[in-house]
Amino acid sequence: MRKSFTVLNIKCEGCANSIKNELSSYFKNVEVDLTKEPRIVTVDIENGDDEERLKAILKKLGYPLIDENLSKAQEFGLKTKSFISCAVGKFTLK
Repeated sequence: MRKSFTVLNIKCEGCANSIKNELSSYFKNVEVDLTKEPRIVTVDIENGDDEERLKAILKKLGYPLIDENLSKAQEFGLKTKSFISCAVGKFTLK
């Protein structure tokens, strides 16, 4: 089933590239919509475990879902991670 998620901290093509590279190992047809704010990530989800995996991967990269309940310290830490993920994504653009 195709499902979309609203995600924080995605700013540019570098961010999108990092997300696509990381998620493509687990999900088919990964799309990151950079035309909307907040950004939308769309993937094919097979079951509840897939959704939890997606959330964990995005959070590891610094891109939590918009509806996650985060403290200010967690928000700051994830924003910092997202800058690093973005930089990596920019260097690996094809």
